[in-house]
Amino acid sequence: MSDQLTLAAETRDRVGKGASRALRRDGRVPAVIYGQNKEPTSIHLEEKALVKALGTGHFMNTVVMLNGERTLPKDVHFHPVTDRPVHVDFLRIGAHSTVTVAVPVAFVDEDLAPGIKKGGVLNVVRHELELVCDAAEIPSEVTISLKGLEVGESLHISAVTLPKGTQSAIDDRDFTIATVVAPSALKSAEGDTSTEATETTDTAEDASDA
Repeated sequence: MSDQLTLAAETRDRVGKGASRALRRDGRVPAVIYGQNKEPTSIHLEEKALVKALGTGHFMNTVVMLNGERTLPKDVHFHPVTDRPVHVDFLRIGAHSTVTVAVPVAFVDEDLAPGIKKGGVLNVVRHELELVCDAAEIPSEVTISLKGLEVGESLHISAVTLPKGTQSAIDDRDFTIATVVAPSALKSAEGDTSTEATETTDTAEDASDA
């Protein structure tokens, strides 16, 4: 389960572009807390603390306590040039609210995948899974075994054992998570073999016609 995080936040007295720019110059990041049929609360956070939290890799599926309020990060806006965080949206949640979160995928058992052992390459289609779960039981990751996968085979959500108490937010199709594909060298060799076989057949037919 993801750990709970506490970030120090201060209420914003002023909002707007000018006020936000002033906060960023002081090393602060504007943010807003919304949800639960309450008025949105404008706050600001220390940029260094936020960047550190973002660096964990699972900030977006971590319960964050802000001034005593339990929240879940819903969106982080970054500067298009510097890539610094410029604004964060937090959703208020209850202790056992049902939430939808993006949970990272961790692949294991590559050594037990015949396709990979033969030189196949794992092509990851989804690095995260959208899961619906209890806010108090958000998994930090979903472990998926590659055991038995051959070249050309795909791994679908139906073959994955999700963490207890969770379900896929996408339930209308059996979507692909990863595929084992042949490396370009192998594809090229197969193509050359096919070409040679065709040329041999053509030569034989020409000789027969003669």
